[in-house]
Amino acid sequence: MSSLKQALGERRFACVLEIIPQHAPARQAALQRIVRRGRLAGWPLLPAFADRVGLHSDLSPLQGAGALGDPASSLLHFSGKDRARADLLRQMDAMQARGLSQLLLLSGDRLPGHDPGRAPVRYLESVPALQIARERGPDWLLGAALNPFKYREEEGAAQYLKAQKKLLAGADFLTLQLGFDAAKHLEAQAWMRAQGRVKPMLACVMQLTHRRAAALQDVPGIVITDAMRELLGREQQISPAHASARSLERLALQIVGLQWMGYAGVHLSGVHTLDELLLLEQAIAEQRDAVTSLSDWAQRWQASWRMPGMPQAGFAPDIDTWELGQSDVAATPGERLRYALLSTVHEQLFNRTGWLGSAFGWSVTRPFWKTGVAAQALHAVERTLKRPLVGCDTCGTCRLQDTLYVCPETCPKGLANGPCGGTRLNRCEFGDRECVHSVKYRIAKSADQLPALAQTLIPGIEAGDRHRSSWPEWFKPEDPTPGNDCQSLPKSG
Repeated sequence: MSSLKQALGERRFACVLEIIPQHAPARQAALQRIVRRGRLAGWPLLPAFADRVGLHSDLSPLQGAGALGDPASSLLHFSGKDRARADLLRQMDAMQARGLSQLLLLSGDRLPGHDPGRAPVRYLESVPALQIARERGPDWLLGAALNPFKYREEEGAAQYLKAQKKLLAGADFLTLQLGFDAAKHLEAQAWMRAQGRVKPMLACVMQLTHRRAAALQDVPGIVITDAMRELLGREQQISPAHASARSLERLALQIVGLQWMGYAGVHLSGVHTLDELLLLEQAIAEQRDAVTSLSDWAQRWQASWRMPGMPQAGFAPDIDTWELGQSDVAATPGERLRYALLSTVHEQLFNRTGWLGSAFGWSVTRPFWKTGVAAQALHAVERTLKRPLVGCDTCGTCRLQDTLYVCPETCPKGLANGPCGGTRLNRCEFGDRECVHSVKYRIAKSADQLPALAQTLIPGIEAGDRHRSSWPEWFKPEDPTPGNDCQSLPKSG
């Protein structure tokens, strides 16, 4: 059994140390010493190898693990950006050959150079990736991400709905995005406790310095408020040593608080040497001895973000923020009308039992349309009709029925099952549009279809299936294979 799997199963608090694999012998030697130590403050310390979060020249997670001797406790990341099913299966086969069986599956942040106005970049979404990985590795430890640091209803609720899909798809644990808002950490725990089957969660943490805060402010999905940066800057002005000591104290205090909240462990970034680890260990010991309860911890956490002559640093945007359980938004009249019209057209034209649907289905399934110029013509007709209406890119297996007629191809990452973690106040990570999943959430809420956003697992699209008409596929006889259940519903035009 893998180390992390064993720790989670035994409900022992664990620390996962994130490593960005690099061509740096000195860095690797320093990490070797950390990995050999294997513990932090009495907790298991396990290495995790990130996937393409730095330079293009960085090592892959497999190479990073190999450089440290392939420790069996390794948790490898797999980011789906510009990847497909075959890439995931290749990584899993290579991991299995090395005795590694712990995988964190992420859709991935924006691929450098990805311009949605040019050629699209395909992302293997975490939900179908989990299904693929679970089928290939039934006994593997699989994780996925959750970002609870959202402050609008649409983006926040959609995060939790997609997280339910990740659990259905086979996630054994969830790892939270890096964040500092304790109210959102508690909110995520409350959400998980309300699930039918509770899974362990890890929380990402990092020693937040003034310099790191400036860099993280523009990282998709991470919330660093101006008040936080101002306080960190004031501490830096007093002295770098003072600022470093305060930030280390906060990191240790946050880790202790997360254990009090019920988290299964932390996913630690930004520690690169054994000396840094030992300093953190000492700080954790001091905080652990001092904190007597969660309420006591909360007071200490707030105090750690306070300085004389400055207001209390807040962790949320300076807006009227949403909390789990609030329900105020609704679809606009235009969104409701569009959904009503498109669902009506679908019901008439793609109902296999109705006379109009049967006639249309008969016409598009003639052998004539299967190859050559005729197949190209049918593809062109579908694209011409649907692109102005829904933004269709003729993916070959239309998913509109399952996405409330909001085409997933209008998401720059092509995500069908829900939003990525990079939204900010409903805005897409790419910054040029509202997140299409926020629109989808409003429509689902108004149409009483929210359960579909948590329960319908939408498969990914294989590259070879794209750029063809989806209509013949839709009217093919349904697969009678046992196990074809409602978690992966048939797709419509």
